[in-house]
Amino acid sequence: DKDINIEKGKKEVLSKNLSEVSKEINNLVKEEELLSKVMILFQKTSEYGRLQAKTQIEELVTKCLQFIFESNIEFQIEITESRNIPQAEFYVVSHYSDGYSVKTKPEIARGGGVVDIISIALRLAFIQIHKPQIEGPILLDEPGKHVRDDYVFNLGEFLKQASKMFRRQIIMVTHNTYLSQICDKSHTVNIKDGISFLEKVEEVS
Repeated sequence: DKDINIEKGKKEVLSKNLSEVSKEINNLVKEEELLSKVMILFQKTSEYGRLQAKTQIEELVTKCLQFIFESNIEFQIEITESRNIPQAEFYVVSHYSDGYSVKTKPEIARGGGVVDIISIALRLAFIQIHKPQIEGPILLDEPGKHVRDDYVFNLGEFLKQASKMFRRQIIMVTHNTYLSQICDKSHTVNIKDGISFLEKVEEVS
């Protein structure tokens, strides 16, 4: 009887352990399923987020190009994945009145500083859609350096409107006389005997 009771005791312990292990396995399975669902949700959210960002950037850069160059030009982003890492290629599509379109990389697109304008618009777009929000002014070094004189006026107007729309101060360094004159405050840097002097320009529009 003693041996039987011992075996019964062992059986009860094993049954209890088996039950606990089974519960733990079930919990792990449920946890794995939950993690899988969360991962899928993250992936979908990431894809959705990329799509939203892509759309916003394309719209802002396209509007910028159209405003400055006064033509039917469109900015497009093509997103691909390499080893599960998203990669983006930028294109400029020029639409002409006779019905045909030309799609090229920005660096080989038509003249007039297209790359410069895209660079400015991309900076504005990235800053505006970034989460968490990036505070502070926008710094531009020689904006539109390669933009033809025909379009500099439009570039200046775009920067003024962007500053108002996004409620951001724009601080820029430029050698372009017109761009320096449209600012609320303007300073010139002059060098005398190897020393730089900062002088305020009194009459600015």
